[in-house]
Amino acid sequence: MTTPMRKQYLEIKRRHPDAVVLFRLGDFYETFDDDAKLVAQVCDIVLTSRPVTKQQRVPMAGVPHHAVEGYIAKLINAGHKVAIADQVGSETSKGLMPREVTRVITPGTILEPELLEEKRNNYLAALVVEENRVGLAYVDITTGEFGTTQFEGADAFERARQELARIQPAECLVPESSVPGEVVGELNHESVTYFTPYDSWRFEAGNARQALLDHLGVATLQGYGCDGLPLAVGAAGAVVQYLSETQKAALDQLDSLFTYSTSEFMTLDSATRRNLELTQTIRGRKVKGTLLGVLDATVTPMGGRLLHRWLSQPLLDVEKLNRRLDAVQALYGRGPLRAQLTELLKGLRDLERLSNRIVQGVVGPRELLALRQGLEVVPSIRQALAALTDEEPVWRDLLEQLDPCEDVAELIEQAIDEEAPATLAGGAVIAAGFSAELDAISSSAREAKQWVAGLESRERKRTRIKSLKVGYNKVFGYYLEVTQPHMDKVPEEYIRKQTLVNSERFITPELKEYETLILNAEERTTDLEAVIYRQVCQQIAEQSIRILNTARAVARADVYLALAEVAAVHRYVRPNLSDSDAMEIVAGRHPVVELTQREEPFVPNDLRLVPEEGQIIVLTGPNMSGKSTYLRQVALIVLMAQMGCFVPADEASIGVVDRIFTRIGAQDEISAGQSTFMVEMVETANILHHATDRSLLILDEIGRGTSTYDGISIAWSVVEYIHNHPRLRAKTLFATHYHELTELAQLLPRVRNYNVAVAEEGDNVVFLRKIVPGGADRSYGIHVAELAGLPKVVINRAEEILKKLEEGSSRVPGGRPPDVTAQQLLLFDVASHPVLERLKELDLTTMTPLEALNRLYELQQGLQRDGDQS
Repeated sequence: MTTPMRKQYLEIKRRHPDAVVLFRLGDFYETFDDDAKLVAQVCDIVLTSRPVTKQQRVPMAGVPHHAVEGYIAKLINAGHKVAIADQVGSETSKGLMPREVTRVITPGTILEPELLEEKRNNYLAALVVEENRVGLAYVDITTGEFGTTQFEGADAFERARQELARIQPAECLVPESSVPGEVVGELNHESVTYFTPYDSWRFEAGNARQALLDHLGVATLQGYGCDGLPLAVGAAGAVVQYLSETQKAALDQLDSLFTYSTSEFMTLDSATRRNLELTQTIRGRKVKGTLLGVLDATVTPMGGRLLHRWLSQPLLDVEKLNRRLDAVQALYGRGPLRAQLTELLKGLRDLERLSNRIVQGVVGPRELLALRQGLEVVPSIRQALAALTDEEPVWRDLLEQLDPCEDVAELIEQAIDEEAPATLAGGAVIAAGFSAELDAISSSAREAKQWVAGLESRERKRTRIKSLKVGYNKVFGYYLEVTQPHMDKVPEEYIRKQTLVNSERFITPELKEYETLILNAEERTTDLEAVIYRQVCQQIAEQSIRILNTARAVARADVYLALAEVAAVHRYVRPNLSDSDAMEIVAGRHPVVELTQREEPFVPNDLRLVPEEGQIIVLTGPNMSGKSTYLRQVALIVLMAQMGCFVPADEASIGVVDRIFTRIGAQDEISAGQSTFMVEMVETANILHHATDRSLLILDEIGRGTSTYDGISIAWSVVEYIHNHPRLRAKTLFATHYHELTELAQLLPRVRNYNVAVAEEGDNVVFLRKIVPGGADRSYGIHVAELAGLPKVVINRAEEILKKLEEGSSRVPGGRPPDVTAQQLLLFDVASHPVLERLKELDLTTMTPLEALNRLYELQQGLQRDGDQS
C-alpha cells in the first residue's frame, strides 16, 4: 500500500509523463523518482528520499516556492518541460489537500519576466511539411503576436528554414511523424534549439481549422487571409491546441491572427545572418560587437523587441521605407526633443507584456502600479510629439494611437494601494476608500488590534502585576502571561490556558472575543481583497486592446527615436532608395568596426555597382588589409537602408535588393560530417541556385579550402556563372587571393578589378585600407605571417621558396618541381582562336534549335581535335 499523497502525485505524473512535475508541499515544490534525480543534477541541489511505505523510500528533491523561478529557468534552459502542481482551494478531502496542474511551462510558453529577455521576443512556433508545401506559424504569448504563412514550390522547405532562422523560436512544434525524420534532421540548430513532438492529427487541416474557428469565434477564416492555405492553418491550429493544454489563459489575448508572405521582406539565410553578425557575433556573443549593439539606443523593452524585428526583416517596399525614414528625419535634427523624449520613455515599463499578464491573470499589484505610472507618462509624450505632427503624416498616425487610457490609470490609482506588496499574499493591496465593505472590516479589525495593544497596560494597572505580558502564537492565539511570583494576584475571570516552567498563560472571554474578531477580519480581508483584485484586473483586461495599441505606438516612437539618435551621434546620412538596380555609396563605413577599433581612424571607401557598367567587383589584396571589412560594410549599409535606418556614409543611393547572400569565413560542421570546404561549397551552391538579378552577393575567398588549381578553377567558374547566367547577373563583390582572377575583367565586360592599396617602404609594408581600381600583384602573405609571429626560420624559408617560384625556377629549393602556373591552366588566347571567329559569324536569330545544336557539336569536335594535335 502507498500513501494517499503518493497516489495523488502518481496520477498527476501519469497525465504529464514528459514534464518535470513540481508538486507543492507547504513552502516547497517537491519532485520525486526520476524527476528528483534530474532536478538534483540540473539545479545542483541535494537529493534526499521520502518513505512511501514501510519498506520503500523514493528519491526526492525540493526547492523553496518563493525561489522557484530560478530553478524553473535552469530546467527550461536544459530543455525540459515543467508542470506546476499547486494546491487548489482550502478544503481537504479525507485529510488530503486537492492539487492540480495549474501551468505547464515549456521554452516557448514562459510568462515570468525573470525568465525572459526584455528586448527579445520569446516565440513558440509550429512547422508542418507536406511534399513541396510547408506551413509555419508562430506566437509570442507575452505580447499577443500571432502569425502564420505557407511556402510552396521546390524550395519551400529551404525558405521555411530561413524564416525559422529569422524567428529563432524558443520552441517548435512538429508532428510526431516528423521525429525522428527529415524535418527535424535538416533544420539547422541555429534556427531552433528545442523541438516538441506533437500529435500529428493536431496539424490536420480540418481539425486545425475548427480549433482556430472556435478560438477566434468566427465562421470563416477568410478575414484572416489563410482560408486557402491548409498548411498555414494546420500550423496555427496546432499552436492554439497546444496552448489550450499548457497555457489556457494565454489564449484570451490571441484575439487576432495575421497571415503574411515572406516575399514582402528581404530574405536573409542563416549563413548571412551569422556572417554579418546582425544580432550575435560569430563567436556567439550577443549584442556587443553586432549591428544590433550599435543601433539599439531604445529605452523601452517593447521598442527593443521591435528594433530586433525590423533588423531581421528588411523591407522591399520603397514607399514604406521612406515613411520610416521620414519619421527618423523629423527627429534627426532635433537634439533637445530627442533628449526630452528619451527621458519620458525611460519612465515606461513593458506595457505590452504587462497588458498580457493582466489578461492571463498572473499580474502582481506592483505591476499594476507600474502600468499606471507608464500610462500617466503618455500625455507628456503626446505633447512632446505634437511638434512633429505638422511635418510628417507618420507621426500624426502614431499620435492617434497613443491612448493614455485615463480610465485605466484612474481605476488603478483608486483601487491599488501605493505601498502594495509584490503579491496578493502580502495583504494591504486594495487602497482605503475603494471598497466600503473592505473598509468596514479593516476598521473593526483595526479597533480590535488597538484594544489588544492597550490591554497589557490596562491589566498591569488593574491587577498591579508589573510583569504581566500580552502575547500571541499560532497555536494558542492571544494570551496573558503571568510569572509564578505573582500568581496570587491573578483575577478570578482569568482562564488558565497553558502552564510553563516559570509562568502561566491565561485568556479572558473578552480577549477571546477580540481575537476571533481580528482573525476573522484578517481572513475576510484576504478573501475580499482577492475578489476585488480579480475584478479590477478583469476591468483592466477588457481594455487590453487599447493598452496594447498604446504599447505598440510607444515601441515605434522608441525605435524612430533610437535610429535618429544613432544617426546623429555617428554621422549617418539618409539613403536615397529606389527600385533601380544601381548602387552607389560615397565614403561608406563599417558601422561596428568604426566604433570598436579606435586605435586608428577608420578609412571610408566608395562603391559603384551599376550592372550595365560593372556588375561584379573582383577585389584583391593581402590579408588584414580590410577586404572582408569592406565587403561586410557594403552589405550592412544596404541592410540598414532597407530597415529604414540612416547609413554610415557621406552619400548612399541604394537600389532595393531582394536578398543578401554572404559566403565569408571558414566554418566546418563536423557533427554533420561536413568539412570546411564542404560547408563553403554548400553555401556557394545555395547562392547560385537562389540568387536573382536583384540580389547582392558578398563572396570572400571562394575555393580557398582546396588545392590551388581546384580553388582557382572553382572561383573562376563561379564568377563566369554569375556574370553570364540570364537569371542571375546579381550585383557581386568577390574578394580573392587568386590574382589570376583579375584576368576576368579582360574577358567579361561587366567585371571590374579593385584592390586594397598597400604602401611599401623598404622592408616595411603599410596597409592603407583604401579600395582603388586595378588588381593587386602581390598577396603579402609572408608579411602577414611574420606579423602573426611565425618563427623567423619559417619566414626566411618561405621567402626563399617564393623567390624561386617568382623566378620561374624548375625546382623549388629542397622541394619538387612545380606544376604549370594557374594562369597557364585557365587562360588561352581567345582573341585569335578560330572557334571564336566562327562563333561570331553565327546568326542565331535565323537558326533553329536543332541547327544550333548541330553547329555547337561541330565546334566542340574541332576544339577537341586542336587539343589532341597540341
